[in-house]
Amino acid sequence: MDRDQLRSALEFYRDIGIESLYKRTPSAVALRVPAPVESSSLANTIQEPMPIIEIPSIAPAGDTLSKISADIGDCKRCRLCEGRNKIVFGSGNEKASLVFVGEGPGADEDAQGFPFVGRAGQLLTQMIDGTASKEGINISRPDVYICNVVKCRPPENRAPQPDEMEICGQFLFRQLMAIQPKAICALGATAAKAVLGTKEGVTKLRGNWHKWNDIPVMVTFHPSYLLRPYNQNAKREAWEDLKKVLHFVYD
Repeated sequence: MDRDQLRSALEFYRDIGIESLYKRTPSAVALRVPAPVESSSLANTIQEPMPIIEIPSIAPAGDTLSKISADIGDCKRCRLCEGRNKIVFGSGNEKASLVFVGEGPGADEDAQGFPFVGRAGQLLTQMIDGTASKEGINISRPDVYICNVVKCRPPENRAPQPDEMEICGQFLFRQLMAIQPKAICALGATAAKAVLGTKEGVTKLRGNWHKWNDIPVMVTFHPSYLLRPYNQNAKREAWEDLKKVLHFVYD
């Protein structure tokens, strides 16, 4: 593991709340994950002498979507299981170059077991298919992969709570690692927070490239937000974001 990989791993573990990593040896040593610092000082921090340990991986070697789905099983890890009908794992091309990440299932998704099949999903399909066609890019919705931050429907379609996002986040992390797309499109504030670990709103984040585990990330508005009649400007901006993503991935 080189310095950049180590830094990325340390930052990830710090973001999910793990402050110490341990290596099981006769004389166990702990590696303290550094607190947030500027990138230049972070490099200096990593250059300081520290125990050489193997960073444990949340994504097992040889991980696949089928293994991840099997590990989720009939999940009872958080309160969202109490009101769900079906777990909504994800759908699409398992070797997709582009992954869309949404917030969580709604009523239609909970009933059918597939993401983005309700009104918001129909709009997302139109956005993908229509934009690709207009831009001369030969792909449609089945060519991408679509999943959510949480796999069970929150009550009354409320936003997922932090502990729910943390529990389900491990499976989202594994999905993204297993697919290794060329880019990720985060739909809405909840997806942006889960993928980027940010508190910034979509308006500030959209239109620019960000990074998750060295994979470029574009943030845009969630299709359900675009369905509201007073969000005409957001619709235009979302289509621009999608054009940028599609050209980056498929040109």
